[in-house]
Amino acid sequence: MHASPAPLSRLRTLPSWLLARASARGHRLVSEHLAEEGVRMPHHAVLCGIAELGPLAQAELSRTVRIDPKDMVTVLNELQAKQLISRTRDPRDARKNALELTADGRALLHRLEKLGDRANDELLAPLTPAERKQLAALLARLIATEQQ
Repeated sequence: MHASPAPLSRLRTLPSWLLARASARGHRLVSEHLAEEGVRMPHHAVLCGIAELGPLAQAELSRTVRIDPKDMVTVLNELQAKQLISRTRDPRDARKNALELTADGRALLHRLEKLGDRANDELLAPLTPAERKQLAALLARLIATEQQ
């Protein structure tokens, strides 16, 4: 009898398949860790965006963190209801709101950063520190053309 190859042996060697699997695992780990604070990934992305770029307009934030404008309204309403962000008139354009983190929002983001670090440490546990840096550099190169 002729031995057949392992199931999906060709597929399991494709970088696109491997990246998708690693991405799914990373997404699951980060989601689980963020849930400890009652936060979903879009909330985290918005808090990060406002912290780094704020105060800024909702449309600009939506483009930057790549959340559909309709979904962005929901995320912002949820964050504002929890008093994690504030919306004030944009001094540069009175037709727009400027988004900023509240003190509670900054404190939550600090806790979320620690949870995200734990999730990423878990994801990358099989790698050495040098391999982690190399992987990050290689992945950054792969997505660099998308960001241009």
